Amino acid sequence: MRFIRFTVIPIIAGLLAMPRTAGAHHGWVDFDEKTDVTVQGTATAFYFLNPHCVVEFEVKDDGGRTQKWQGEFASKGELSHKGWTAASIEAGEKLTLTGHPSKDGSRAIHVTKIRTSKGELKLGVDPESR
Repeated sequence: MRFIRFTVIPIIAGLLAMPRTAGAHHGWVDFDEKTDVTVQGTATAFYFLNPHCVVEFEVKDDGGRTQKWQGEFASKGELSHKGWTAASIEAGEKLTLTGHPSKDGSRAIHVTKIRTSKGELKLGVDPESR
C-alpha cells in the first residue's frame, strides 16, 4: 500500500498535469499560416530570448505616420544554431520581413524570412515541418 501511495499516485498525478502544461505554449496559432505579407521598416529593439525571439520595428504608412510592429521568430536556441546572436539585429537597422500576419489584425508577423542592411538572415526550424 505504501508503494501505491508514494510511487504510483505521484506518477499518475504528474502525467495528468502534463497536457495542461504542454498546451500553455501557443506556438504559431495566432498567425495566419496561409497568408504571407512583406513589411519594410526600421528596427527599434531586438529581444534574443525564449520562447520566441522578437524584433520591434517601425513602419511608415501611406500617410507618413509611424506604426509600431512586432515580429516573432523561432527560439533563441534554434536561432543560435544558425549563427544568430543578440547583436544580429540592431536598433536603427533597415529591415524587410516576410511572414504570416496576425489573425487578429494587430501589427504582428510570424517572420519566415528577414533581410537586414547586413543581408539575409537565416531563420530557425521551418514552422511547416513541426
